[in-house]
Parts: sequence; C-alpha cells; structure tokens
Amino acid sequence: MAFDGIVTKAIVTELKDIIGYKIDKIHQPDQNTIILGLYSHGKHLALNICIDSHNYRLNLTTHNRTNPTVAPNFCMLLRKYLIGTTILNISMVGLERIVNIELENKILVIELMGKHSNIILIDKNNIIIDAMRHIDSFNNANRDLLPAHIYKLPISTKHDFTSLTTFDDFYSLVCNQEGDLAKNISNTFTGFSLSFITSAINKCNISSNSKEDLTKLYLYISNILNNINNLSFEKIYKNEIVVDYVLILKNSETNFSLNFFIDDFYFEKESSEIFITYRNSILKLILDVLKKYSKRLLSINAKLEECSNMDIYKLYGELITANLYRLSNTHSDSIEIENYYDNNNLISIPLDVKYSPSINAKHYFKKYTKLKNAFQVVTKQRIETEQELNYIESIVYELENCSCLEEVQDIFEEISENVIFKEKLHKKVPKKSKKSKKILFSPIEYNIDGYKIYVGRNNKENDWLTLHFADKNDMWFHAKDIHGSHVILKVDKPINTNILIKCAEIAARHSKAKFSSNVPIDYCLVQFVKKPHGAKPGMVIFTNNKTLNVNP
Repeated sequence: MAFDGIVTKAIVTELKDIIGYKIDKIHQPDQNTIILGLYSHGKHLALNICIDSHNYRLNLTTHNRTNPTVAPNFCMLLRKYLIGTTILNISMVGLERIVNIELENKILVIELMGKHSNIILIDKNNIIIDAMRHIDSFNNANRDLLPAHIYKLPISTKHDFTSLTTFDDFYSLVCNQEGDLAKNISNTFTGFSLSFITSAINKCNISSNSKEDLTKLYLYISNILNNINNLSFEKIYKNEIVVDYVLILKNSETNFSLNFFIDDFYFEKESSEIFITYRNSILKLILDVLKKYSKRLLSINAKLEECSNMDIYKLYGELITANLYRLSNTHSDSIEIENYYDNNNLISIPLDVKYSPSINAKHYFKKYTKLKNAFQVVTKQRIETEQELNYIESIVYELENCSCLEEVQDIFEEISENVIFKEKLHKKVPKKSKKSKKILFSPIEYNIDGYKIYVGRNNKENDWLTLHFADKNDMWFHAKDIHGSHVILKVDKPINTNILIKCAEIAARHSKAKFSSNVPIDYCLVQFVKKPHGAKPGMVIFTNNKTLNVNP
C-alpha cells in the first residue's frame, strides 16, 4: 500500500482529534521509529512515527513494541523538550508527505519520503534543534539537516493539486503529455501514488486524456480531497487475491478507523517481513551445515570404497611371503605366482621396483592393516554422519513449515544447543544449567469425532509429546521413513479403523510427503516408542508397528 499524500492527509485529518493531548511518554524501539505516548482526560493513546524507507508512516498504534534498555540519544533529546507539552495543531504542507506537529514553543516535523524520511525537531524560529538523521550538503544533499541550521523544506519539481483553482489549470498540465496517463499524473503532481491514480482512472472509466475524461478524473480527485473526513480503504483484487489497498469515499466507522487500519496493515506486513528474513537467515545457516555434512559423507564413502580393496592387499602379502623361497631377491615391477586360493591359477602382483619382494610383502600387509583399521573408524563415522544429516534435514523440514516467528525462535533455541551448529552460530554451545528452564509446549490440536489428536511442531515438541505428554496406551503415528511430525491419538475410549485412518491422514499432511498421493504411515502404541541414549531431538525407534497407506 502506498503511503502517499492522499493517505497522509486522511490520517492527519483524523489526528486532529488528538489536539489538546499531552505527551507523557516517548520511546524509540528501533532506529527508525518513535512512539509518543499521549494523555488527555484519562484517555491514553500512542502515536507511531516510522521513517523506515519501505514502511514509513504516521498513525496511532495499539501494538506493543519492545524498547531498548538504554534509550538512544535522539529519544533522550525528545524527552527533554517534549515531555509534558501539549499538541496545539497538526498540519500538512499541501499534499507533500510532510506533517508538522505544533507543540508549546517547538514543532516536530515528520518527513515521510521513502529513503529520505526523517524526524526533525525545530523551534519557533525555524532553527533545527536536532534530527533523527543528520544530512548535510557535502553528501550531495540539497539542504542541511543539522543542529543550529535553519530548517528548509525539501525541493520538489512537482505541482500541488490543492493549489489549483480551476479544471483548466489541471488540464493545461496534463493534456499534452503522451504515454501512460496514470504515470504522467503521478509524476506531475505531488502526493498522488500510481496505485491511487490507477484506481481513480478505473473507477471513472477513463480511457484517454481527452478533456471529457480528464474532467471526470479532476472532479473525482477533488471530491476525495473535499470529503477527506469520509474515506475508507478498499481492497484491490487480482485473481481473487488482495494485492493492494486504495482510499475511496466511504463513511468511517470510528474517529481513528484509518489510523488503526494502517496500524494493523503495517504491523502484519512488518511481522511477515521479520519472520521471512529471520527464517531465511537460519535456513541459510542450516543449509550451510547440511552442505558441509554432505561433503563429509561423500569423503567417507570414497574412503570406504578404497577400503573395499583391503583384502586384495592381504592376499598379495600372503602369496609373496608363501613364495619367497622361490623368488630371487632381484627388484622387479611385478611377479606372477600361483594363487592357492584360486585353484593355483597364476596371478600377477605389482611390485615397487625400488624394493625386494619381501619388503613389498611387508608394505602390502601394512597397507591392509591400515585400511582395516580405517574401515572400522570410517564405518562408525558414516553411521554418525548419516544420523547428523537426517537430523539436519528434519530441521530444514520444520523451518520450511514454520508459520510464525515464535516457531522459528523455538527451532533456533534447539540448534543453539547442538554442537554441530556451534561454528556457524559463532558462539559456544551453552552449558545446561542445573536448574532446567521450564519450556511451554503448544502442539497443534485436532478434535475429530470426540477424539483428541496432537501434532508436534518441532523436534523438541515431538519428544515432549511422545515421551512425556502421551500415555503408554495412546497411539503414535509417523510418516514411514520420511521427515514429519509425531502425531498422538489420545485413547480415552475404544478406537476404530476410521479414526486410525484420519490420524494417519493428519500425520501425512504434517510430513514431507504431504503432496504425495499415497503416503505410508507407521503407527503403534506409545509404549513401543523409545528414544535411544544420546539420540538427537525428535529421533526415536519403535516396534510392534503397523502401516497404513493414506492420501493426505
């Protein structure tokens, strides 16, 4: 949604109702946001001022934000000058996204202009006390935003629609322009976003820049501006999916309906952005570890392939030693002798020409012993590496199926305790405290035909669900040989085939095979599910199981 001059004017019009409120709190939760706590006659409000380059806005907010322990310098300065002052007026500069909040002897200027957004505190003489972002002309800026400098409005080459007196003024500016009408008007007038103008053109059924069509557009925009008190947001759909919102004429339900709509819209948008960024950063970390262990497995397999030839070296050593009495002590690159393991057929044995046959035999025995010992070690390493890979892949599956920030945080806490992620996390794996931290689990819950079914959201919750929450006579479900969630059916009454199939379908939907048409699901009593000593979270073994094939 474009926070253009029209939206800003509508928001500011609603904010006229906070004139007379006193500022009693000021917080700066992050480098782009200031929250002003307002108070009047027992009523508290919070004004959110955000100058993020993508999510800049001004609106009343009801969403709590976490504040830093130590307030930043600009926040402390605002507290010094503004705490206890009363809001005398709120105004805009035409349709520029510049809002002036007039206070006692001070003016808080809010510039909402993308990456150039800023919050500036000035005195009555237009002298800057300070700005959230300092800008000077030495850095290719067209003005100085520094303490003790005179505040100047940003330079704009666009026209102000509100300064037009007649339609002819509007027509003369746009009638001769060629190309896309919406883009031309958006580029000609300040405060008009492309989405707003496009919506206006569609509503007026305009197909050209003829005088008749432009008259309809001019009247539509003028009507919007003249009835700024009666605006609401309308959804724009594309293929039945909401792609944007635009302002339309419609009676507002409450005094601050637009403010709170903006508040909810951007809160959800920012929460989604934070969730995606956080999840992707952790996913990248985990995929890097997965790549590392995949390479390790390839190296181990190559070593095992080499070890597969160890018996031939033992054979060479034995045959050379058994035939030493027949061999001369001369150095040669190979010998042909009888293989008494193969009906005395001749076998050609390569030799190192630098050494005698007896020394070559010792080398073959040494190589055999080395490979035999390596085989034992590498076989164990292969089992461990495959287990690690299986665990890492389960984490990837969980991350890809996360739906909120809390679930990602739970997974991050899990990997933080695992030594295989230590290097990527750039910190030591924390030692377990003697006082165990109480973890609250909230598995997904289904209620089907009077039966309660629970699904784990991550490895730790899977462990808790199966090993602590479930009773031994409850039923346990899991996708066969596929990463997925543990599913528990609470058995409080006799069960039938129908509920088993439904539980299996739930297990299939919460597995990596959820898009398959036929998924095998193992199930058994919880008493037959065990966790091996030292196994990774979520990893269990089970017996006495049966299998159902279902379609998720």
